[in-house]
Amino acid sequence: MKDMRGLKETRRKNKIAAMEMTVGTIVTIVLLMSALVLGLILTQTIFKSSKENIDSIDEGVKNQISTMFAKDDLKKIVLYPGNTISIKKGGEDAGFAFSVRNLDNTLGSFSYVVVASSVSSGCNLPLSEANKYISLGGTGTGIPISAGNIMSSPIIVKFAVPESAPPCTVRYTLTVNKVGLVGPYEYVQVDVKIISK
Repeated sequence: MKDMRGLKETRRKNKIAAMEMTVGTIVTIVLLMSALVLGLILTQTIFKSSKENIDSIDEGVKNQISTMFAKDDLKKIVLYPGNTISIKKGGEDAGFAFSVRNLDNTLGSFSYVVVASSVSSGCNLPLSEANKYISLGGTGTGIPISAGNIMSSPIIVKFAVPESAPPCTVRYTLTVNKVGLVGPYEYVQVDVKIISK
């Protein structure tokens, strides 16, 4: 009789222990899955924003630009995040960053200008209006760059696209000039896709 009670007690303790282990395992799995989902959402948000546009210069942007220059020793201009950016109309100002490398053997003084050069077909947006969307960094002069080096700090060009803007793509041309050089030192085109909120 005592053996039966002992056996029942042992079974009851085993069941309780099994349930406690199951509950603990479930709680652990739920917490790990929550952390994984939050991590994925955070990672996606970070990479999405970095691919679409940029709104400030930080060490990450400087490192990315340095890496881009390191890939090609003859590259004169680097754009970050790239040659195509998307900006929501009526949203916050956003844009791209760029840096210039002086490939000459002497210190150079550089200047630049960003202007709208074309719009996508079917887009009813005059270039003069597209130029008004440049809210920061449209021009710059007297930028010293020592021989063989890149700019000490990248420059950010921002756009403020009003709610009334048509959804289309505007091509802007960034032209860099060097004092004493006839014609542009280098130029590059950037496509700004204006999208609805």
